[in-house]
Amino acid sequence: MPRQGRWSSVGISVILGHSDSTSGRSLFALQVVAPPEQKKTADRSALRVALVVALAHGLTDAYQSFVPPLLPRIMDDLGLSITLAATLAVSFSVAGALPQPLFGYLADRLGRRGFAVAGPLVAGVFVASIGFAPTFLILVLLLTVGGLGSAAFHPAGASYAVRVSEGKGGGTRYSIFAFGGAFGFALGPIAAVSLVQWGGMERTWIAMLPVVFLAPLIYLGLPRGAPRTSRDVALLPRPAAVLTQLRGPLGLMFGISATMAYAQRTFMTMEPIIVADAGGSETLGAVALSVYLGAQSLGMVTGGLLADRMNRRTLLLQICVWALPAHVLAVWLGPESLLGLTAIATAGFLALAALPPIVVMAQELMPSAAAITSGIVMGLAWATGSLGVLGTGALADVIGPHPATMLSMPMILLAIGFALHPALNKVSHPPSASE
Repeated sequence: MPRQGRWSSVGISVILGHSDSTSGRSLFALQVVAPPEQKKTADRSALRVALVVALAHGLTDAYQSFVPPLLPRIMDDLGLSITLAATLAVSFSVAGALPQPLFGYLADRLGRRGFAVAGPLVAGVFVASIGFAPTFLILVLLLTVGGLGSAAFHPAGASYAVRVSEGKGGGTRYSIFAFGGAFGFALGPIAAVSLVQWGGMERTWIAMLPVVFLAPLIYLGLPRGAPRTSRDVALLPRPAAVLTQLRGPLGLMFGISATMAYAQRTFMTMEPIIVADAGGSETLGAVALSVYLGAQSLGMVTGGLLADRMNRRTLLLQICVWALPAHVLAVWLGPESLLGLTAIATAGFLALAALPPIVVMAQELMPSAAAITSGIVMGLAWATGSLGVLGTGALADVIGPHPATMLSMPMILLAIGFALHPALNKVSHPPSASE
């Protein structure tokens, strides 16, 4: 433990002889502890930033959920099999997820503001352009670039929201950020179907207008931040040091996030196809997704609030245990009845409730690399989970979409196993109010 000397009247804490385990450097740190009135101002500033990035998150994730309810229409227009439709969805998801650690690494070094603003703009412009795609390959290209915009935004946005240096309350701030994203996710399917039913696929470009108009406001609402000096960059942990953490708690968090992402992406991709295969309408498939994704917003807010108030390992375990039967029932019953919609809402609530505690735990594990650790437990995990959807799509072409999706949901057992691992105890307790 470092030795500390404190002078409470002037708010200064000196930490001597602290060794940074991630870089091997011995550091002399001077920490200024803000007086109460300054802390209240900082809290308000952190809350304002969380609200701004929540708006940007909502826009970004609305475009992320824009495509799944249109898959049956795209399959008919382009003559695609379920496997190719799943490939389209997975390409979009992987492009929006896999590069996140790289974008997080760059955001930690170059500054977060540009990534947090350009990401939603690129996502919106390219996703909204899918109506102009004449072929499957052009469609894949547009969605891949749009996905890269989403990947650029998420690590920087999550780092802005949690602001781990502010201490206690990171879970609450992340829940605000996450609520914005989940609200956008829920709005995306209804907006996509409504727009296409009104004007056809050739009018999807209209969907880019909100982000084009709001991007300048998001830029002005985010703090500029001090420019990174060469010394600042030198003190940041190197990628190899971050990756070594995957052998410990960070790897377990990654595993839980990837498994839950697989369940979520499988449901999002297959449910509209299941509904269409059973003779249901495009609107019914969109309603199922909106109920699922809308409930996710409540789940993420709840997960973030509880992450500041209870043992996080216990929280993750409970979420994963209940998510398994909820998803099985959601797929089995479908959206045709009130009971089915209730099961879908419950599954949605639990699907991403684990994400806020995971992101906060990852950032607290390596505070100086908040963006890249966020990219690992969000983007890299989501990409890994999304790749599994390819197998579900291939199986659906053989045995049908409904039984293939039912057989996929027991994968959540892996998340339960990861959550039971005692190594998570290292980061399971939220910081005290004084931290």
